[in-house]
Amino acid sequence: MTATFMVVLDSSVANVALPHIAGNLSASTDEATWVLTSYLVSNAIMLPATSWITRRIGRRRLLMISILLFTGASMLCGMAITMPMLIVARILQGIGGGGMQPLAQSILLESFPPSQHGKAMAVYGTGIVVAPVIGPTLGGWITDSYSWRWIFYINLPVGILALFLVSVFVEDPPYLKAAFRGTIDALGFGLMALWLGTLQLVLDKGQESDWFGADWICWTAAVSVVALVAFVARELTHKEPIVQLHVLLNRNFAVGTIITGLYGFVLYSSTALLPLFLQTLLGYPALDSGLAVSPRGVGSMLSMIVAGMLASRVDGRLLLMLGFFIQGVSTLMLSHVNLGISMTSVIVPNVLNGFASGFIFVPLTMMAMGRLRKQEIGNAAGIYNLVRNIGGSIGIATATALLVRKGQAHQTYLAANLTASDSVAGGVIRGLEGKMMLAGSDAFSAHQQALGAIYRMVQQQASLLAYVDNFRLLGFMSLLCIPIVLLFQGVRKQP
Repeated sequence: MTATFMVVLDSSVANVALPHIAGNLSASTDEATWVLTSYLVSNAIMLPATSWITRRIGRRRLLMISILLFTGASMLCGMAITMPMLIVARILQGIGGGGMQPLAQSILLESFPPSQHGKAMAVYGTGIVVAPVIGPTLGGWITDSYSWRWIFYINLPVGILALFLVSVFVEDPPYLKAAFRGTIDALGFGLMALWLGTLQLVLDKGQESDWFGADWICWTAAVSVVALVAFVARELTHKEPIVQLHVLLNRNFAVGTIITGLYGFVLYSSTALLPLFLQTLLGYPALDSGLAVSPRGVGSMLSMIVAGMLASRVDGRLLLMLGFFIQGVSTLMLSHVNLGISMTSVIVPNVLNGFASGFIFVPLTMMAMGRLRKQEIGNAAGIYNLVRNIGGSIGIATATALLVRKGQAHQTYLAANLTASDSVAGGVIRGLEGKMMLAGSDAFSAHQQALGAIYRMVQQQASLLAYVDNFRLLGFMSLLCIPIVLLFQGVRKQP
């Protein structure tokens, strides 16, 4: 979990430092976003390939190489003097980090007996769920207090500790020592890299380029779809595929993969939306915004402990339904935000939202993996983590697009109902004009300034309504997962 926490934290900790990075390296904001995109693309490509590489060189060796590569790349990121150097270092960091999540998950599931899988996943879930919550706050504090370079340097002691612990405690299971060690399926790997890379590119840059209004987005999306179809066909027919897709024939794993994709959509979207709302509409500074969101991590850690203890005693489906119900209700609570709310009105639903995560993550992993053979867990963990990350990327892209487009739609509606004959609007304008004239403006300037102030109010209210729509959508998506949970088959609680 030490290695996993470091990787997941690094996927979000750089977000708030982008303006500082761009300014320091003399790059535009658009160029600086490649610091995030390059990491996500290389990380996504490595996730499903981890199982094949594990069979070739061994789990322990791959985990140590991944930690070493990630830690070394983190040092290079901190030392970067140009944007291309930083992007190359982030690609290496993503390659090292991509292998650690499925490796850590499969090691925990195989090291503990089934009766203790709940406790194992509770520890692992602390890294997966809590790290994205504290990442932006930690990144903002480090950037403001020291330098953006330290958001990468802090990985060095953690990486060294993780490398030492793996070398002492992790061993390869017997079946891996006798595993296949043939040549790589180069075509399958190339197709996988192509469809994942182009998909991530479309999701990251789509909103900036007006989505399918741009020709290059259309072509890139088409390439991604064709590469995906070709990849699936290749993996189903090849003797030794990079990703063994037959594991999706397992009912529990297929249902769990669908749900984890939806969970990633909701988790990453809400995590991205709330700090944005607090900073852009309520005027919170970065640190206060982080302090309002961070209690979610407290709720997550508490629920991980409780869910870990209950997982071996209570049907996982009941825990899952409870978790999605709490998450849905708490997200719908956020759909009642307004421009006059206090910090408490944000903290309470955040703590509840975080508390729900333990009752989702722990039993979801156990139910999804509970009917697989040990030899299949490593490959399944790569697919499982990849789908959650893709769900998160799609969620953030969708939430961002809806925020802009819904805001425009609400602004059009509000402006259409704001007419010169409206007595309320007329009274507000005259009141503002009076204040402007008292401040020294002439009648014409006061009228123009009053109209400008009214327009800003309309924009604020339109943006607020767009956030409300997004939180409501995410709340209903959480509740939608409850009936899907019923598709799971029961998992026997073995000793």
